[in-house]
Amino acid sequence: MKHDHGTKDLGDSRLIIAVAVNAVLTVAQFIGGIISGSLSLIADALHNLSDAASLGIALFARKIGRKPADPFKTFGYKRAEIIAALINLVILIIVGLYLIYEAIWRFIRPEAIEGWTVVIVAGIALLVDIITATLTYSMSKKSMNIRAAFLHNVADALASIGVIVAGTLILLYGWYWVDTVMTLVIAGYVLWQSFAMLPNTIHLLMEGTPEQLSISDVITEMENVEGVENVHHIHIWQLDEHHNALEAHVVIKQHTLSDIEHIKTILKQRLHSQFEIDHSTLEIELKGNDCYTTYDKCVQNIPNSPATHSEHD
Repeated sequence: MKHDHGTKDLGDSRLIIAVAVNAVLTVAQFIGGIISGSLSLIADALHNLSDAASLGIALFARKIGRKPADPFKTFGYKRAEIIAALINLVILIIVGLYLIYEAIWRFIRPEAIEGWTVVIVAGIALLVDIITATLTYSMSKKSMNIRAAFLHNVADALASIGVIVAGTLILLYGWYWVDTVMTLVIAGYVLWQSFAMLPNTIHLLMEGTPEQLSISDVITEMENVEGVENVHHIHIWQLDEHHNALEAHVVIKQHTLSDIEHIKTILKQRLHSQFEIDHSTLEIELKGNDCYTTYDKCVQNIPNSPATHSEHD
């Protein structure tokens, strides 16, 4: 446990360093963009600002996500990281749309650009982007939250390369229009990147079935357990990126209490080993007294239920 705590602290330290470095770089890029007149450099600065913000949000959500479950959040707070990922993706989309808007205006009103300033500042930005990516890469493999922040950074590194190319072409050939084209390329990549991750993030927040699982396969595997007649009213969702949950009604033959417990144990073991479902809630129903057709039938089978009394009234 001490090792795990140390790993978390190291991850937090990496994120704090990354936020600080990107914040300083953003200021430098803005100043460089204003001095040189380069829209692509200002675009890179805006994207870098979103990097710093995304890393800050990721760090904040990471800390919240460690809070244990309580009476208000009985499943815990891990989904804070998924919400952070969604916020970061929305920020990326807004930045991308804004860059397109600015690029269109630059086509209408072109401006002279100081190439050397663009190349030097973008070169420094690329170095910082590489350092930041190195800090967050290993963490991004296990967290959608950090992965969204990491993708921010990768996009910014590519943007810095693009800005360097644009500055070089301006120096060599005086092609000022390349700066505007590069801005559009950066914006396009940012939007493509954001919309690629957005569906998975929303799917998880909407408690969708994990993409790698098939409900029909799960039902088949459960019904293959000896003594199980039918499985219905089944729901599968993700508590967070790494933990799947299931609830289902299971119809079995008439059995003793020990037989019921044995079947439940086998079902839970198979759900865990075959489908990586860590949390399962199984409602056992005896054959002949089950409710897998309709809710009304289920209610009518319950002694002293309102529906039962209404039939006699």
